[in-house]
Amino acid sequence: MSAPATHATLADAVLASLDPEQRAVASALRGPVCVLAGAGTGKTRAITHRIAHGVHAGVYDPRSVLALTFTSRAAGEMRSRLRDLGVPAVQARTFHAAALRQLQYFWPTAVGGPLPVLVEHKARLVAEAASRLRLSVDRTAVRDLSAEVEWAKVALLTPEAYPAAVARAGRTPPAGLDPGAMSRVMQSYEDVKTDRGAMDFEDVLLLTCGILAERGDVAESVRRQYRHFTVDEYQDVSPLQQRLLDLWLGGRDDVCVVGDASQTIYSFAGATPAHLLEFPRRHPGASVIRLVRDYRSTPQVVALANRLLDRAPAAAVRARVELVAQRPPGPDPTFTEYDDDVAEAAGVAAAVRRRIDAGTPPAEVAVLFRTNGQSEPLEAALTDAGVGYQLRGGEKFFFRAEVRQAVLLLRGAARSDDGSRPLGEAVRDVLASAGWTAEPPTAAGAARERWASLQALAALADDVAAARPGARVADLVTEVDERSAAQHAPTVQGVTLASFHAAKGLEWDAVWLVGVSEGLLPISFSADDPEKVEEERRLLYVGITRAREHLAVSWGRARTPGGRASRTPSRFLDGLRPVDPAERERRRGGSGGGGGGGRSRKGPGLARTCRSCGLALNTPAERKVGRCESCPPTYDEAVFDALRTWRSATAAEAKVPAYVVFTDATLVAIAETTPSDTGSLARIPGVGPAKLERYGEAVLGVLAGATGA
Repeated sequence: MSAPATHATLADAVLASLDPEQRAVASALRGPVCVLAGAGTGKTRAITHRIAHGVHAGVYDPRSVLALTFTSRAAGEMRSRLRDLGVPAVQARTFHAAALRQLQYFWPTAVGGPLPVLVEHKARLVAEAASRLRLSVDRTAVRDLSAEVEWAKVALLTPEAYPAAVARAGRTPPAGLDPGAMSRVMQSYEDVKTDRGAMDFEDVLLLTCGILAERGDVAESVRRQYRHFTVDEYQDVSPLQQRLLDLWLGGRDDVCVVGDASQTIYSFAGATPAHLLEFPRRHPGASVIRLVRDYRSTPQVVALANRLLDRAPAAAVRARVELVAQRPPGPDPTFTEYDDDVAEAAGVAAAVRRRIDAGTPPAEVAVLFRTNGQSEPLEAALTDAGVGYQLRGGEKFFFRAEVRQAVLLLRGAARSDDGSRPLGEAVRDVLASAGWTAEPPTAAGAARERWASLQALAALADDVAAARPGARVADLVTEVDERSAAQHAPTVQGVTLASFHAAKGLEWDAVWLVGVSEGLLPISFSADDPEKVEEERRLLYVGITRAREHLAVSWGRARTPGGRASRTPSRFLDGLRPVDPAERERRRGGSGGGGGGGRSRKGPGLARTCRSCGLALNTPAERKVGRCESCPPTYDEAVFDALRTWRSATAAEAKVPAYVVFTDATLVAIAETTPSDTGSLARIPGVGPAKLERYGEAVLGVLAGATGA
């Protein structure tokens, strides 16, 4: 019989499985510590092992550790890992969850009276705030106003400070409002919340900051409780979250932060990598450790990701972590051009079908895109190909009817489970009564999605059994309850459809990146802003680094079959992909085209060039419209002039710059395609739902008058 493990042997065991850089992180038990961790380098592994090592070595009391991250799913994953490492008492929470817990506890004594009711969505209150100001706003405008209110609050801006701040930042308020009007909307929104006794998610952080700053006794109580802090995804910290972290620390420096500046993709929500990059300056003597060994992706995928960032401005290159691949070689990434979006969706669905038939599980396949509006043709094409899928960001897993029913059955089975059968077998017997079968339905659709949900619970039972030998049904129910509270869903068997933003933090064996063209990536409204363009580059970097082995990049030259093939590949692909003779000829004025198929290529490519003559585009104006100023336009100039005249008048009436209505690039695209209905107009990059509703009919009227249609 072996001797029981001591704290010392447990501490040593925690370090044994780490690489040298990860071990350096796990061994740096006293802060300040800054971990610069590239994609796929095992950052979560490093920081959870650091916490476990500190507890087992007797340096940390597990109840005094607070691990912070940004999503409930990530917090749930961290708790699972910490439990498996033998330190279940450590708290792992989102900033909002940790703050809300403290706010609920201290509010009665620090403030008194009932705590304001937390509202999950601002839209209704923002709409009322606008109505009080007699502003006419549609649903899209309400959404944009809500996002602007959120940005201002996480940036610690009051309504009074907002106008000067947006002027300094060169930021344009949404919905055609000037900064003063937006400031009044913000104040009206605060008044509505006060009248309703409500608070939003930003208020949770703001109110907690206020109590900690004003009540020394409360701050001291919190600081006695939490002495050691770990912050994951630190590049996504907003000024408001940094303020709260500083108040929790109270001048102490026992904090470990980990992040990757190259994965900062939420600046629109107030995130900034400045806190990560400036951490060593703010904390002199901090340990700075770089995790560079990429265990996720093949050398081919890693090389593409590195080359993408090599082309960023010098400051961004200096801030990045250059990845070093650790996996065996795999296939080269592919680059495929299709005639239009429908052909692209069909081609991708067929390729996904072949990959699954070759043995890759559907849950290990993802198709990623820039905007959610791109999913519809992909959903149709996958259905036609008989491929089941899940749309990430759709109905939450634990809210699905079949999952709720299955969990009820598992609760009943837990009472009679005596542990005589393996957990997986016992759970599958229960799930069978809810409709689960050993083999999936042959057809796609609702039946397949229902089966995939139940299969995810069966697979979760296998995971629990592997991590905790002897586990019973009751242990699975406990795991499900914890995951449900954190919205940490298990893996569902089906191809994942997701935006680049929603894919962050996830990974798959095979990944397709679709719609990688100018106007979509970078998105049209970011194309003229260098900082926004670089965030779009980072978004593509996130997409590339989601792939473990198979990576395919594609784009369509037109939106619809038979439409004008005016799209060009994303500027980010310049130098990363090959350019075949047909494309080169098309750029020099050849006919181009094709019969609806795709053309696949590998290898290095060319600098961005004029689509008419093939010469390099040397000015921002040229790059904006995709052609040299000396080349003839690819549209009817009378139509373009009519659109520009309309835009000038519209902008003057709204008292906004002309580009706020539509950029030149969008006007060129409209003039080239001359859409005849709102559906066709909506498919043009730069014409989002808000602008379609605001300007759609007017634009179609201008086109009808200019073309004589």
